[in-house]
Amino acid sequence: MILTDALSAVPLPRLHRRVSVNPWDVPPVVLLLLVAAMIIAPSAIAPYDPLQENPDLPLAGPSLAHPFGTDYIGRDLLSRVIAGTGATIAGSFIAVVIGLLVGTILGLLAAYFGRLTDSVIGRVIDVLLSIPTLLLSITIIVALGFGTVNAAIAVGISSIAVFARLARSEVLAVRNLPFVEASAHLGAGHLTLLFRHILPNSYSSVLALAALQFGAAILAIASLSFLGYGAQPPEPEWGLLISEGRNYINSAPGLVFFPALAIVLTVMSLSRLAHVIREKVG
Repeated sequence: MILTDALSAVPLPRLHRRVSVNPWDVPPVVLLLLVAAMIIAPSAIAPYDPLQENPDLPLAGPSLAHPFGTDYIGRDLLSRVIAGTGATIAGSFIAVVIGLLVGTILGLLAAYFGRLTDSVIGRVIDVLLSIPTLLLSITIIVALGFGTVNAAIAVGISSIAVFARLARSEVLAVRNLPFVEASAHLGAGHLTLLFRHILPNSYSSVLALAALQFGAAILAIASLSFLGYGAQPPEPEWGLLISEGRNYINSAPGLVFFPALAIVLTVMSLSRLAHVIREKVG
């Protein structure tokens, strides 16, 4: 009877609370689906080979043949923006997965076991939070080497502390609820309590943070590539495209505008997605 009462108090995800569709949620979803399509089949969407040079058409303005214009050696900018989607999003995804998995596990362990474990993990989190994200990422890249993958690893390591801190606070709120204590009294092991009872009832905020961090990771990956630490030429990547176009911003502003617009719209869409996740699932 006690277990039944306790389990009845489990705050399961309340997906049924809101089923109506907010019109403001439609454009971000459509845009993210378009981004997904550009990642899955870039060659089917891009009108040209992103690496194909056309010396006869450098720095051409937007036209029917080249909607975004061409770069300084005649490569189609629209095709390069589409091709660069995969590098930027893939790197951001790797970064978020690293931060989410490692940070959530650290937060779980710190909140569940407490005392020495919480103290040690807390000090590690404090150290990571005390170092500016960009500086920490550059330091890690210098040790690992330049490239999109290494930039993603660096950004992922930099985001561990944010996930760990949130996961810790969420687990602390759930750890002492009646259904968890009832399961512990009935002999449930640590892994069962952590991954069957505590984590499923504290993940909504972490998921919302993952969506927000995805946007932050896009900005970080693009920033590192802009500075020369991420993707290297001739690989198309949003931040690198902006870096290559900044020298021609007066004569061909589209070289900077269109890759930057892709970043802004994608990050804004992910921010809206994070709000929806927190509202619907939380």
